[in-house]
Amino acid sequence: MSKISYYTAEGLKKLKDELEQLKSVERPKASQAIADARDKGDLSENAEYDAAKEAQGLLELKIAKMEEVVSTARIIDESQLDESKALVLSTVKIKNQSNGMVLTYTLVAESEADLKAGKISVTSPIGKGLLGKSVGEIAEIKVPNGQMNFEILEISRD
Repeated sequence: MSKISYYTAEGLKKLKDELEQLKSVERPKASQAIADARDKGDLSENAEYDAAKEAQGLLELKIAKMEEVVSTARIIDESQLDESKALVLSTVKIKNQSNGMVLTYTLVAESEADLKAGKISVTSPIGKGLLGKSVGEIAEIKVPNGQMNFEILEISRD
């Protein structure tokens, strides 16, 4: 059975736009590359043809996977989220207990994670550790090099 994945409306639109780009632009390019390679002669010794066929196969696999994700995607209803706890779409300000560093992250679905934009996946170690926590709680998070403790300073919705 397919795994349901949750997206913001913006994230799902971005995914659908990428899928449309693959279908309407990349797929015809792949077909044209195969046709161009076929025109170059003997297919049994044509490395360009083999490469174009392989690229087309990989593209079709990517399209099929994205179509499956889109078909099982659900949009998160932000109005139904508990604002007192860190959940998907929460912006959480945390303080590292060992060095006092204060960080702010927005918890998002795995496919929308972008560390540069301050968006971390709820499936990442820190994301998992913050889920369900309230302001004032200490999140004890196991990371590859041990354990980190973060105090939840603030939770908001943007």
